[in-house]
Amino acid sequence: MSVIRRREFVTLLSGAAAAWPLTARAQQPAMPVIGFLSPASPVADTLRAFRQGLKETGYIEGENVVIVYRFAENQIDRLPELAAELVRRQVAVIATPGGATLAAKAATTTIPILFVAGEDPVRLGLVASLARPGGNLTGVNIFATELAAKRLELLRELVPGAVRVAVFVNPTGAATAETTLSDLQAAARSTGLQIQLLNAGTSREIDAAFATFVRERPDALFVSGEPLFTSRRVQMILLAARHAVPAIYAGRQFPEIGGLMSYGAGLTDAWRQVGIYAGRILKGEKPADLPVVQSSKFELVINAQSARALGIEVPSTLLARADEVIE
Repeated sequence: MSVIRRREFVTLLSGAAAAWPLTARAQQPAMPVIGFLSPASPVADTLRAFRQGLKETGYIEGENVVIVYRFAENQIDRLPELAAELVRRQVAVIATPGGATLAAKAATTTIPILFVAGEDPVRLGLVASLARPGGNLTGVNIFATELAAKRLELLRELVPGAVRVAVFVNPTGAATAETTLSDLQAAARSTGLQIQLLNAGTSREIDAAFATFVRERPDALFVSGEPLFTSRRVQMILLAARHAVPAIYAGRQFPEIGGLMSYGAGLTDAWRQVGIYAGRILKGEKPADLPVVQSSKFELVINAQSARALGIEVPSTLLARADEVIE
C-alpha cells in the first residue's frame, strides 16, 4: 500500500471512530422532561420529596429524566408566561403547587398536570371527581383551608386569654383566601375571638403587615397555608419573635426552624406522592385514571423552646396530642 493510500485509510478509520459515539448517542432515546412550576421561591424539602417519589418509580434527575424549574418568586402575574414556556418546551408532565395550578391548566389541556391543592380540587374546578379526575389534572389534596378552624381552636387552647387574632392571607390566591377567611370567621364567632385580616402577597407586604402590630397589638397570629408564607418562613418567624406574638402555621417547616406551633398535612408526603404520580405518567398512565390522593395524616408540631421564649406554658393536653415536641 502506498504512503498516500495508507494516509487515506488512516484518515477514514479515524473519522469513522469519531463518528461512532455520535451515532450511539443519536440512537439513545431522549430523556423525558418534567416541568416544575411554582408561584413562590424554591423550597428544598418540597423538591427533595418530589425527587424521592420519582426515584421510587425508577427516575433519577440527570440520569434518565430532566426537570425544568420555573419559579415566579411570588410575582403571580408571571405565572401564565412561565406556564406557557413549559408548554412550548413540550414537557411530559407539569408539577405544581396550588397557587400555580390554574395558570398551568389555562396553558394546556393535553399535558398532564399534577397539583398539590390546599382545598377541594372539585370545588376549584380542577377535576371532575376525586376518584375519576377525568381530564389532564390530578394530584393531592392537603386540606390546608379545611383545617383552618381546627388550627384556630389549637391556637386558642395554647393562648386561652387571646381575644384578637391577626390572620395572614395571600390575596393573590383569592379563592383560597376567601375560603380560609370564611371558615375562620365562623369559628371565631363561636369562640368569641376577633379576627384582624392582614393581606400580604409579597415579602415587602409581609413586613408592612407586621409593622401594624406596634399599633394593633394582636394577642396571637394565624398564618394560612400559602406557598408564599412557606417560602418566606424565616422572615415570618423572625418578625413574630420580634413582636413576641404567639403564632400557628400550616406546616412543620415553621416550628422546625423556630416557629411556635403548626398543624397540617405533611407536605413531604404530598410531594413524594406527586413524584410517584409523575413517574407513573412517564410510564404511560393517564392523569384521568389516577385518583386524587386525600391526605390522611395531620401533624401537630410544637416548639417548646419558642414557647418558653414567649413565656407560654404549653398545656399538657396539647403536649399529649402533639406528634412532635421540639426542645
